[in-house]
Amino acid sequence: MPEKPTAGAAQLTVGQFYANHAEELGMHLEGLSLGMNRVIREPTINRPGLALAGFYNYFASRRIQVIGNSELSYLRSLKAPMLTERCRELFSRKIPCLVVARDAAIPPVLLQQAAEFETPIFRSPMITMKFINAATIALEFEFAPTASEYGSMVDIQGIGTLIRGASGIGKSECVLGLIERGYSLVSDDITKVKAIEGRELVGMSSELTRFHMEVRGIGIINVASIFGVGSVRPEKRLDLVVSLIDWHEVEDVDRLGIDRDYYEVLGIRVPHVTLPVRTGRDLGRLVEVAALDQKLKGMGHNTALEFNQRLLNMMQQNPER
Repeated sequence: MPEKPTAGAAQLTVGQFYANHAEELGMHLEGLSLGMNRVIREPTINRPGLALAGFYNYFASRRIQVIGNSELSYLRSLKAPMLTERCRELFSRKIPCLVVARDAAIPPVLLQQAAEFETPIFRSPMITMKFINAATIALEFEFAPTASEYGSMVDIQGIGTLIRGASGIGKSECVLGLIERGYSLVSDDITKVKAIEGRELVGMSSELTRFHMEVRGIGIINVASIFGVGSVRPEKRLDLVVSLIDWHEVEDVDRLGIDRDYYEVLGIRVPHVTLPVRTGRDLGRLVEVAALDQKLKGMGHNTALEFNQRLLNMMQQNPER
């Protein structure tokens, strides 16, 4: 059974955020590497303009703080004693970190006070609002609700497909067959799933097992090394769930596919297909066809409904048949 959803990133530290998103946000550490274990507790950004002016009746100290040209211009207008006091007051609030946008020069007193309170300071070349937008998206991803599903995930022509089934049912052989056909492995055996903004699911592997598979009789293999870098990808939107079930355990096999089934993960429903398994069936080919059929449905073409409508039309036109 799948594990219960967990709280995403309740303990996201500044160091983790920096390691995961520094490249895309252009972040560079300024000064000493202090306070990287500080916890970011809210998935959004704050501009401390009023705080730098001395107004702390409401201050979102649990968020990443970002300053741009306007805040820096104000700080440069202050005399030395007042500048030191305002910087000291900001860092005394135990903020997670401070980011200076536009690659602007950082006043030395700001660096000094940050070092005294062991608060990390970063600099980014991005325009302030663009940095805030990009960082907010990154934080939403980190804080998204997370669950673990037992199953392997493959990207089949853009359709992220989670393949479930009991141990020994043939999931590994199925996934290998799909990789040999040129498709990409996302995760093996256990797939981490994040709910992004409550509207879509993204599947990925854990850091430890990423790009690796366990094949019974062979052991652990590195998929990228054997099949090439194009045979793997770190994450993919989840579009389809396929359950492999022993033929004798399936009570009623759907032969038309008119009634759509869904599999729910973190409150989001995903199209679900059940494939009966027995000796001689090419599971890789069947999963491939299921994924391509789902792609057609996403484009507005439901073959089963279209065939059923043709049949009804024919019956109406030829009632004696």
